[in-house]
Amino acid sequence: MIMINILHIGIDDTDSPDGMCTTYLASQIINKFKDNNIELIDYPRLIRLNPFARFKTRGNGGVALKILNDSKADLAKEIVLGEVEKLSMFDCDNTNPGVIFYDGEITQEMKDYAFRAIYEFITIDEAEKFAKSVGCEIHKFKKGRGIIGSLASISLPLTDFTFELLAYRVPENFGTLRKIDYESVYEMDRQTFPDTFENVDYSEDYVAIEPKTPCPVLYGIRSNNVEALKKAYHIVKVDEVIDDCCIFKTNQHTDMHIQKSADIASMKQFGCYEVKGTVKNKPTIIDGGHMFFYIFDESGEIECGAYEPTKNFRKIVSHLMPGDVIRVFGGIGEHNTFNIEKFQVMELNDIEYKNPVCECGKRMTSAGKNKGFKCKKCGRKIESGEKVPIKIFRNLKKGQFYETPVSARRHLSKPLCRMNFD
Repeated sequence: MIMINILHIGIDDTDSPDGMCTTYLASQIINKFKDNNIELIDYPRLIRLNPFARFKTRGNGGVALKILNDSKADLAKEIVLGEVEKLSMFDCDNTNPGVIFYDGEITQEMKDYAFRAIYEFITIDEAEKFAKSVGCEIHKFKKGRGIIGSLASISLPLTDFTFELLAYRVPENFGTLRKIDYESVYEMDRQTFPDTFENVDYSEDYVAIEPKTPCPVLYGIRSNNVEALKKAYHIVKVDEVIDDCCIFKTNQHTDMHIQKSADIASMKQFGCYEVKGTVKNKPTIIDGGHMFFYIFDESGEIECGAYEPTKNFRKIVSHLMPGDVIRVFGGIGEHNTFNIEKFQVMELNDIEYKNPVCECGKRMTSAGKNKGFKCKKCGRKIESGEKVPIKIFRNLKKGQFYETPVSARRHLSKPLCRMNFD
């Protein structure tokens, strides 16, 4: 068996809210690799990390590349570091790039580290110490926080994965209005869904492939396979120059961030979980349009939130009633509220207790504490103070999943069209 010596390259934390994108930087590196006959092994990887990370830039995603560790490896490193130095948004205080070079097999401890980067927080010092212990070559720019994601990006095993095709703008168009033919996006969705997904939010008439930031990305199409992406690319029409295009292999929309929790008390702040609980109270909306309710189990309770950007999802949540048993998927944010990404109805409380109906047909009212019921219409009284069970119609269905709309969905959240209901 011939052993291939591979150089793993990880890059992270190069963008800012005002521009740039680590995937664009990677595409520029790849182009320079091609100019120098340096070939990639497999697709470049786009790895999303903990969505609740305190110091994340936008999507909290790092990029990883693989090439042969041969006579051109030093040139490849020079290209990578040069492009990071040239294109990173160093003016932003929260942009602290990091680059990792690693020669060797990805070990189990490196895989474990990568999952930690998705599930929890890792400090710069922790990442640097671990990277050195496994033999990585480390390059830090400013604080170098990007080494955390860089190391995770090369180390994460992709047992489930999707692909994303990213089309990039020419530099002179960065920050200007994108010129995408929206009707062609709808047509692309009709022809390629569900192989491609997250293209359009029909409930909001929202085109989801178009970024809303001044980054170099013109649009991004997500898919289960590369063939569908290529088809989609030829359907979408734009009225501006596409400078470059790159397909990434990614952990987006895999629910890789979700950990199964045995109970509510076992969950930790800033982690993402799947947990089962009983609805404690009727969901209510507060000022700002956010909706909240509590679920509980034998270990404790937690507040759940469906926020204003989830739009019509809040209407679905509003149908929950005390006594319903649900399985929620999401993460715990700054205020220890569980941010719901989707939920499944396990049991429905379809019984409501009401005052009895009088023989005359009128619903009776309380006659006072421990005095039974009375009828205001005919005056009849009964001594029993027990309410009667009434079977009610529910808008929700047992076993059904309900998810946030495309416009409000996290990068890692698995949409229902990708879920195996078996």
